[in-house]
Amino acid sequence: MATRTEEKVTERAAPGPVSAGEAAISVRGLVKSFGEVRAVDGVDLEVRTGTVLGLLGPNGAGKTTTVRMLTTLLKPDAGEIRVVGLDAVKQAAELRERIGLAGQYAAVDENLTGSENLTMVGRLYGMSRAQAKRRAAELLARFELTDAAKRPARGYSGGMRRRLDLAAALVARPPVLFLDEPTTGLDPRSRLSLWETIEDLVRDGTTVLLTTQYLDEADRLADKIAVIDRGTVIAEGTSDELKDRVGGERLEVTLDDREQAETAIEALAPLADERPVVEAGVVKLTVRERRGVIVDAVDRLKAVDVGVDDLGLRRPTLDDVFLTLTGHAAEGDDQNGATR
Repeated sequence: MATRTEEKVTERAAPGPVSAGEAAISVRGLVKSFGEVRAVDGVDLEVRTGTVLGLLGPNGAGKTTTVRMLTTLLKPDAGEIRVVGLDAVKQAAELRERIGLAGQYAAVDENLTGSENLTMVGRLYGMSRAQAKRRAAELLARFELTDAAKRPARGYSGGMRRRLDLAAALVARPPVLFLDEPTTGLDPRSRLSLWETIEDLVRDGTTVLLTTQYLDEADRLADKIAVIDRGTVIAEGTSDELKDRVGGERLEVTLDDREQAETAIEALAPLADERPVVEAGVVKLTVRERRGVIVDAVDRLKAVDVGVDDLGLRRPTLDDVFLTLTGHAAEGDDQNGATR
């Protein structure tokens, strides 16, 4: 989001340089309303340099509104935002030179080629034509788009467009990158490829704030996760810490004979802190210890002559997290898109 030449963008340092381990992003008491709708309500966040914070929540939770304020695209009603040591309101123009943003939908010009798109971005950043073309070629190679460099973007697949959009966000080599639901709508292969790209960026020292609706995405990429719902951060921690809050992994046993459910419950009860339950003929329990639990469960059921049709461990899902933390499933409406 810079407006200077590549050399100046790269060399310019923020006041009070942010080193590894310090907060690259710091947010306190962030508030934003649209009419009577409080889209963001007192959000506090902190992201250490060189790490990934996953902002996890359903549509309508306030994730995109928060990102828009952090990237100077929207002015907060209250609160303080500092990114790489810069105030997002008072030093907005300077901050834009030091951050990258890739949104939910690839912001590429479909009539331009991949190379032309990135060269145009470089020129908007203030680079010379030669500098912009050189940087475009570097990024096309990094994102495995060199073979498609001279093809119009309208012929790109969804995954290719998303990679091109991410490349555009990296033209000025920003130390902080904001990714707003970057894999929404992508097929599994494209999602995995983009995850690997993000991991490469973090290994190179980039700080990332990632919004997502997907627990598996946050699990894979984020060092820390903040769960946001209805504009408020309702939980923070690592992926494992959040899973512990919803009860950890669950053993699900489908019986050959539903009439044996009570016998199965009694046999499996020692494996859990809470009494197992039966739902639609499936015995479910949150296991105390994952290691060896399947073998233990099979042995216990065999000992009491309970037949098993299917048995397996299930990790918590996004719905599990939200149902436990908020009392409702992870579904939301967009409030006309304002609070996404």
